[in-house]
Amino acid sequence: MAIAWIIIAAVFVYQISVKTGQFDIIRSSILSITPDQRLQMLIVGFCFGAFLEGAAGFGAPVAITAALLVGLGFNPLYAAGLCLIVNTAPVAFGAMGIPIIVAGQVTGLDSFEIGQMVGRQLPFLTIIVLFWIMAIMDGWRGIKETWPAVAVAGGSFALAQYLSSNFLGPELPDIISSLVSLVCLTLFLRVWQPKRLFRFDNAEGAVVDQTLVQQHYALGQIIRAWMPFIFLTATVTLWSIPPFKALFAQGGSLYDWVFSIPVPFLDKLVAKMPPVVANITPYVAVFKLDWFSATGTAIMVAAIASVIYLRMKPKDALITLAETLKALMLPIYSIGMVLAFAFISNYSGLSATLALALAHTGSAFTFFSPFLGWLGVFLTGSDTSSNALFAALQATTAQQIGVSDVLLVAANTTGGVTGKMISPQSIAIACAAVGLVGKESDLFRFTVKHSLIFTCMVGVITTLQAYWLTWMIP
Repeated sequence: MAIAWIIIAAVFVYQISVKTGQFDIIRSSILSITPDQRLQMLIVGFCFGAFLEGAAGFGAPVAITAALLVGLGFNPLYAAGLCLIVNTAPVAFGAMGIPIIVAGQVTGLDSFEIGQMVGRQLPFLTIIVLFWIMAIMDGWRGIKETWPAVAVAGGSFALAQYLSSNFLGPELPDIISSLVSLVCLTLFLRVWQPKRLFRFDNAEGAVVDQTLVQQHYALGQIIRAWMPFIFLTATVTLWSIPPFKALFAQGGSLYDWVFSIPVPFLDKLVAKMPPVVANITPYVAVFKLDWFSATGTAIMVAAIASVIYLRMKPKDALITLAETLKALMLPIYSIGMVLAFAFISNYSGLSATLALALAHTGSAFTFFSPFLGWLGVFLTGSDTSSNALFAALQATTAQQIGVSDVLLVAANTTGGVTGKMISPQSIAIACAAVGLVGKESDLFRFTVKHSLIFTCMVGVITTLQAYWLTWMIP
């Protein structure tokens, strides 16, 4: 319920921006910064895509950014493929941190610590991916000509990603990092531009959408357009600070507002046994209803504030909410079914049995750990679903081989982001967005080698952190 609440509220905020016409202003303000297509990829595909991943997720970022880039003259296949690859950086914290929150729920680990660990892995991959994108677009020359902009965009994003995930929680890293990166890159491009203007030779895919490029807005209009997401950042930050959380913790003045309901015929009736754990440990099955302190409530408060600030008619807001609910019914149902399977796997001992088998790989498992997350995202199309399927397995295997369970659960999440670019669901969405329906196999061939290389990189990072850089583990 908490997960569905976050998804509904986040997409509702995004739809409010679209319905009131503010989203067009956001797009236009971003697209007017530079004519160089390499830098447009940084601004639209990376910064704006990461922002959308944090605000909405679930396929929206790639669909929107790929279509925008085609409108700016990108070849459709390149637009779709590059957006899938560059979307690697923000997926782990997408949709207000849902993948991290789910990982915490199915493993019993602290979501905050998992988010901290992911925030100590992803920044390395983030910077690599941006240079990688420049190489795909324009080879070694592209890297040499754009490295200052890449360093500003990637460095500011990576730093903000680390700080926000380690000190605020898993909900806001994408929103904060993307905005910081976008502002830093925009300011930098006012004083620096590459000497050579890059355009794809084969850009016949679409006519440049001049209405997006030529329309100019006043600073006040641009700030007004961004206000729904500023409200969202403010409310989620407030809900995330320790003093606010303490109100609803045991002993807090508002603890009575949190309802914990043990599940009949299940709570503490199933136990983990040796050798899976050192001592017999009963599984706790408690339904927690924390309706006011939930992150989804913070986002919904931002949505209500946006409706009021943008003077949206209550009737239109309710219609938008109804449309949002209708559009999300199937995704929420799918996530619910995957979570159900995940909990059945845990309570039946399936995850523990597989973990015991995987433990025989010994120290090598830390390298292959991200490939489980990669496989999960390839099969399900979602880092959230991948964590629901394999996070508990990762945690149990970690305990068996004597490494940090938080590290391997984070590796499942970080490895999962590298599988997003090849998942059939993501590829289908990207192809539909740029008018390449029926060309899914071409897009898969475009992305698969990059996906495997990035997953190997995550495996190396995880192994180093497991045995040599243990000080990086929270």
